[in-house]
Amino acid sequence: MMVSARVGMPAFKLMAGAIAALAWVSAAFLLAPGLRAFPASPLVHAPVERRISAPEARQGVASDGEAIYAVDNSTIGKYAIADGRRLVRFEGDPERFAHLNSCTIVERQLVCAASNYPDTPHRGTVEFFAPETLAHLRSVPLPENPGSLTVLTRHGGKWWAIFANYDSRGGVPGQDHRATLLAELDEDFRILRRFTFPQSVLGRIAPRSISGASWGRDGKLYVSGHDKPEIYVLELPRQGKVLCHIGSFDIASFGQAIDFDPLDNGLLWSIDRETRTAIASRVPPLG
Repeated sequence: MMVSARVGMPAFKLMAGAIAALAWVSAAFLLAPGLRAFPASPLVHAPVERRISAPEARQGVASDGEAIYAVDNSTIGKYAIADGRRLVRFEGDPERFAHLNSCTIVERQLVCAASNYPDTPHRGTVEFFAPETLAHLRSVPLPENPGSLTVLTRHGGKWWAIFANYDSRGGVPGQDHRATLLAELDEDFRILRRFTFPQSVLGRIAPRSISGASWGRDGKLYVSGHDKPEIYVLELPRQGKVLCHIGSFDIASFGQAIDFDPLDNGLLWSIDRETRTAIASRVPPLG
C-alpha cells in the first residue's frame, strides 16, 4: 500500500493504528461463534529470570521449587536451582520408556506422562518416580487413549490430561490436531469430561499439538505447543466443551512441556531443545 508523502507523521501513525485495530477486531470475529465472547489477546512478554544447562532438556521440565527435572525420552536429570548442579539422573530402558513427555510433582512424587509416540494405536502410561533418587516406583496404563498422552497434572482434586493428535507423524486416520483434548480424569485415570481447544489456539499449533500444560494459582491453564515461543492461557467454559482462550505470552523457549514453580507460581519453567537449557520465565498477571 502506498502512502502519500503529504500525510504527516501523526496522521500516518493514526492511520496505522486504525488499520491494526481493524485487523485485530476482524481476527476476533473470524473465530468460531462460541469464541467471540473470548477473543485472544495480543502476546504479552514473559521475561527470563534463570537458565540452567541440562542435556536431558529435550521433552520438557518440572520443578519442585528447589530443583528442576529435565526430561528426555527415557532419561530424567535432576538439577539444583541454586547452582545448576546435577544431583541425580535416571536412565531408563528405551524399550520400556519410549517417550516420556512431561512431569510434575504431585504429593511428593514425580508423576510423568508417557506415550508410545509416534506409534499407533496410542498407548499412554503414568510413570511415578521418587523425586529424591529418581527411582522408578510404578507404571499405570491408561484405560482409554483418545490421543497421545503428552501431559498429566493435578488440579482441584482431579487428574487432568492432554491427549494430543497430529496431522501426520504420530497421527491416526481420520483425526488431526483439531482432535486434541483436555480431559478430566478420576482417581483410576478414567475420563470424566472432555474439552476441545479453540480455533485461536489450534491455528497456532497446527500441524502439531499441545506438548505442555500447567495450572496456575489463578485457576487458569497455561499450555504450550510443539515449536512456537508462545504460551496460551485458557479457562474452562461455563457452558459447552470448548476451552476459552483469554490471553497469550511470548516466551524464550520453543514449545514442549512446561511447569510452574510450586514455591513461586509466577515462575514458569520451560526448555530450549536446541541448546538443551531449562528456562525460568516470569509470567505477569493477565489484565
